[in-house]
Amino acid sequence: MSWSTKTSLYIGKARQLSGFFVFTLRGDDDSPSVKFSYFCLMDNFPASLQQKLQQRESADALRQLPVHSNRIDFSSNDYLGFSKSAAIFEAAHQILVRQGIVQNGATGSRLISGNYPLYEETERQIAKFHQAPSALLFNSGYDANVGFFSAVPQRNDVILFDELSHASIRDGIRLSAAKSFKFAHNDLDELRSLIQKHRDNVTEIYIATESVFSMDGDSPQLEQMVLLAQEYGCYLILDEAHALGVFGDCGEGLAQPFGDRIFARIMTFGKGLGCHGAAIIGAEDLRKYLVNFARSFIYTTGLPPHSLATIAAAYQHLQNDAVARQALRDNINFFNREKLRLGLKPLFVYGKSAIQSAIIPGNEKVKSVALQLQQQGFEVKAILSPTVPVGQERLRICLHSYNTETEMSGLLDALQKLL
Repeated sequence: MSWSTKTSLYIGKARQLSGFFVFTLRGDDDSPSVKFSYFCLMDNFPASLQQKLQQRESADALRQLPVHSNRIDFSSNDYLGFSKSAAIFEAAHQILVRQGIVQNGATGSRLISGNYPLYEETERQIAKFHQAPSALLFNSGYDANVGFFSAVPQRNDVILFDELSHASIRDGIRLSAAKSFKFAHNDLDELRSLIQKHRDNVTEIYIATESVFSMDGDSPQLEQMVLLAQEYGCYLILDEAHALGVFGDCGEGLAQPFGDRIFARIMTFGKGLGCHGAAIIGAEDLRKYLVNFARSFIYTTGLPPHSLATIAAAYQHLQNDAVARQALRDNINFFNREKLRLGLKPLFVYGKSAIQSAIIPGNEKVKSVALQLQQQGFEVKAILSPTVPVGQERLRICLHSYNTETEMSGLLDALQKLL
């Protein structure tokens, strides 16, 4: 009696090896023969990427998604409490009702099917609020910065950017055809030197900075920077993400007094406005150019109507709600006085914004301090290297209009005892 070919499968796995053996049996009952082969299976995660995760973990810098807590909020960017505002929520709903909008999505990019009337109405409202010729909405602040810097500066141009510029600015610069050079944080002398060094060899010079820096909470000497850009005919781009809602008579940010002397302003809505999205504000020709060349605008589905209604409602609320803005300013002033009273001022980066950063070098140490503060009921986050430079690890404390003096004093008292 002869056999038909029979095959059996064995799965073998070791620490660095995975695969399977195939045994093939041939022949008849009297003289069977056995042949086996080993086939490698692809690992379910590349070893090179696993190594990078292990390196991050060994440096005590592995990022993990936090679990929601009911601790006192000193970590969110919701400076005015707008993300939890029932008035804004209801106003957004009424905008949709008045316009008879019941759709849940934009249905496509704005250049295809997603440019419904509420889009352009909201952009006109934003431009008017910021006293600018035009505004163009993007899906996020990240998209706005990547879209701008990858599209506007050209091959024979140069971009000069503050060394502490946000990752979205730096990522946009990496996608640009222009050359780029960083200058020391808020150092106008070095910026001037770089302008003088490159001005005769390039077509245009673009200067990129932030009005309030997201990790330090400080600001550049904005008036002097505007004058410097004017003196040499440079184009200044200002990210106002952490200034919107916090500074200005109506929460408009820090750039408005300088008008069109600032080439472009990036307004991000996920902080002071408590919602989502962003806008680039500037000349009408800039808007037209970005519609045609900013890839993060062209090749993405537009924002849904509810997002636009929330942005419009948040702007209306910002203009009318002087109470929240004043409460935030009062809290910033109180917090700075308490730092001085407790002798903690040298620990903090100097700044007058809602972001207060206490430098505590070392990932392990700052994580330990943050954990102990959390155990006492304060939601404070440690910012680790490589997000910030090694030796500049910190507690990033965010102040809000809804924090009480008791809460702020309690946090600083606890910090003083821990240190």
